[in-house]
Amino acid sequence: MTYTITQPCIGTKDASCVDVCPVDCIHSTDDDSIYYIDPNECIDCGACEPACPVTAIFAEDDVPTEWEAFKEINVLWFTDKDAARKKLAAFQ
Repeated sequence: MTYTITQPCIGTKDASCVDVCPVDCIHSTDDDSIYYIDPNECIDCGACEPACPVTAIFAEDDVPTEWEAFKEINVLWFTDKDAARKKLAAFQ
């Protein structure tokens, strides 16, 4: 199981989660309005979840139904950033 960053991060993009991640698996670019967790690097420690000031981070099995698409968007960003950004646009 990995963690997923969801809709509340959009536009907020607070780096508190990045600061506490022990394996530096949370990434973004200046062009992105949200952070992404690399599922191949995440060690499922959960340190990021309580650090998020907007409650945008959930364990994969706990992502609210209305934000299920963020699991796919998060994984996609690491293989095709443009495709992930297009899917994310539906939530902005």
